[in-house]
Amino acid sequence: MPYARLANSYFRFKHFTIEQDRCAMKVCTDACVLGATAELAEASRILDIGTGTGLLALMAAQRNPTALIEAVELEPEAAEQARANAGRSPWPDRVRIHPLSLADYAATLPLPFDHILCNPPFFRASLRSPDAARTTARHTAADTLSFGELAGFAAQFLTAAGKLTVLLPPPEMQHFEREAARAGLYPEARLVVCHRPGSKPLRHISRFSRQAKTAQQCTLPMHEATSEAYTPEFRALLQDFYLAF
Repeated sequence: MPYARLANSYFRFKHFTIEQDRCAMKVCTDACVLGATAELAEASRILDIGTGTGLLALMAAQRNPTALIEAVELEPEAAEQARANAGRSPWPDRVRIHPLSLADYAATLPLPFDHILCNPPFFRASLRSPDAARTTARHTAADTLSFGELAGFAAQFLTAAGKLTVLLPPPEMQHFEREAARAGLYPEARLVVCHRPGSKPLRHISRFSRQAKTAQQCTLPMHEATSEAYTPEFRALLQDFYLAF
């Protein structure tokens, strides 16, 4: 599986299938790593912000067999496709899709969450796509989900011991950490995702809590140093999801 997004109209996992022809953002490797690595075992209520195809919500449902998963998606077409993907999955009664902005969802005053997941828009400095839906999914701007809005929502709607796990490129993660600290959330663990051992970090997957502490950091190289073969660590992480593993 390439690191970039997959352009096929669907992606089949071991226990569910993601249809994605109506979504701006397709299934991609970094989102799969986020879904597989987040600590969800003790969460009874999980929220996926900006669910897109519903990928993270369904991965959470597979990993935690008792949790209720809520998912918010602003784009109507994507929200409808996420709802359809959830409905065809083994967990239709535990995954609920809300076609709302995060602000409108907050106005419904949901019960607190034990864990919030988000792969937010992050291209703050690059040119915006002419595709409006893809821009909303990829670029943080005044008219899209901002880092400050995400951090503020999490601070308001996480339980006292709740966690927020976010996926971003390293420079954007530094910016998000500043916004999170203003909201009273601090990184406690960080997974650095890279192509090969010793190569440039591609993504940070950081877990935040209300306690300020030194974040524990580890690295996940996806490919072996001298070949395109996946590393044992990457295969172990995704073996419950990828058909090829």
